[in-house]
Amino acid sequence: MKLDWLYRESGRIFELFIWHLGLSVIPVVIGLLLALPLGWIAQRSGLFRSTLLGAAGLLYTIPSLALFVLLPLVLGTRILDPLNVVVALTIYALALLVRTVNDGLDSVSPDVLQAANAMGYRRVARLLVVELPLAVPVIAAGLRVAVVSNVSIVSVAALVGTPQLGLLFTQGLQLQFLTPIIAGIVLCVVLAAVLDGLVLFIAHRLTPWQPGSAER
Repeated sequence: MKLDWLYRESGRIFELFIWHLGLSVIPVVIGLLLALPLGWIAQRSGLFRSTLLGAAGLLYTIPSLALFVLLPLVLGTRILDPLNVVVALTIYALALLVRTVNDGLDSVSPDVLQAANAMGYRRVARLLVVELPLAVPVIAAGLRVAVVSNVSIVSVAALVGTPQLGLLFTQGLQLQFLTPIIAGIVLCVVLAAVLDGLVLFIAHRLTPWQPGSAER
């Protein structure tokens, strides 16, 4: 490790870290907002449910590099436009979270749903006030996977020149210099761990009835 190089490049590394953070988090947030209604529709739609969940699963099998290259043609953007990465990672997050939301809503006890109906909750109100809060632990588990996956996949965008920590890997490879590669790996691991912990913290705050939540 060349500490003097890290010191000289600290400003650029910090800028790449901020880009990586944004490109990791924004698609997950958008994906979750889209997955909530789609997961609810899937959970309610009978035969259409398997089709929707199957289609979401297929989206996740598309190679990330192929998406980064093809999306500029579809969106009419430049190859270096970060929007391509945001859209691609939103697709991946959505593919993961639709099934997660569906499973979370499935985990709500039928007895609870009957009690909510008896109390006069209409379908949308019951979803927002009863079902989603009880589904938070399951949804949070899927959200943690999506966030950590995005931190990793973002690095691939370095191959198309998008600014983020993956550029440290390509720089180190081109120069046959380990310091930027090690720095990039460490920062990616730290970012993934922090975001994973943040999702876990928020989930516990939203579910104070869960064991151990009160102490956090």
